This record gives sequence, structure tokens and C-alpha cells, in this order.
Amino acid sequence: MVRVVVLISGQGSNLRAFLDSCADESIPAAVVAVGADSDVSGLDHARHFDIPTFVETLEPGGDRDAWGTRLGDQIADFAPDLVILSGFMRLVPPAFVRRFAPMLLNTHPAFLPEFPGIHAVRDAFEAGVTETGASVIVVDDGVDTGPILAQRRVPVVDGDTESTLHDRIKIVERELLADVVRDIANHKTAIEEN
Repeated sequence: MVRVVVLISGQGSNLRAFLDSCADESIPAAVVAVGADSDVSGLDHARHFDIPTFVETLEPGGDRDAWGTRLGDQIADFAPDLVILSGFMRLVPPAFVRRFAPMLLNTHPAFLPEFPGIHAVRDAFEAGVTETGASVIVVDDGVDTGPILAQRRVPVVDGDTESTLHDRIKIVERELLADVVRDIANHKTAIEEN
């Protein structure tokens, strides 16, 4: 059983799907805590499952390195095997990455290295591409530049809006994340230090 801490920044729809999969034992993992960078509605999913939550806020103009240390200390208290950034919209500082790498994963709504960054779905939609995708990566010090663990293409269909495209990408992100965590738990995927 893999112990997981998940970090979110919003409604936590991917978190909810992950929690449901853990609860029905289709993923051999236990989410031991859920953290956020503000008191977001997605924390309610964790509370529904009686999973501890925490918030570590970075104030505008605040010291990002000190924030990363505080965030890391909160996570370390739960002794996770994996830390998953699932819709976590803050760049974590290099010291935070070093502390948890390589067992620090991120989901991303694009077929990396295409469309990195915070507006990946909008960027793909505005570029007029016929397909985009979803990826699960190991976090490094870059912006969505870490080693790719899994990815899959998602077509852009006639009548798509940015919102409908994002909804379809989220389904694939959830499946990929579940597959990656399952493979790590079953020792089918080994993640090693670079």
C-alpha cells in the first residue's frame, strides 16, 4: 500500500476520482493527507473520507522558499511514499523538489512537451490543434519538464470549447494517474533519482 499526500488548488475533481479509486481498492494506495495553498472547496473531498487536510498559504510577495519549507514540513509529518500535485497551481521551489524527488508527481492537461504551463488547455485550444493530451510526470525544477511516466492523446472535436476539451482531458488524467500509482505500488514502474 502506497502512502500518498495530494496537493490541490481548486475543486479537486481529479482528487475525488483518485479517492474513490483508493476506497474501492482499484488502486493499492492510501491518501494520508490532502493539502492546498488556500482553503479551497476540493478539501471537502478529503473531509468526506475523514482524511486529514492542511492549508499552507503563500501570501502575495511572500518568501517562496520559506513557504516551500513549511509546506514540505506539513507533508513530511504524514510520511508519504508519493506526493502528487493534482491541479496544484503553484510552482514549488527547488529545495522542495529536492526534498521529495523523485517521488513527486504532477498531472498535466497536455501531451508534454507540448503546451507546458498553467494555461495548457487554453493554449492548445487557441493554437487550433486537432489533438492535445494528458501527461503524468516526475516534477523537476522546470515548468512541466520532468520525466514523463505516462501520457495519452486526446482529440479536439468539432464543437469543442475550452471547457468541454478540459473535461475530456481530466478523464484521461485520472486514468493515467491511477495507472501510474498502481504500477508504482506493484513495482512495475521504478522511479529513480536522476
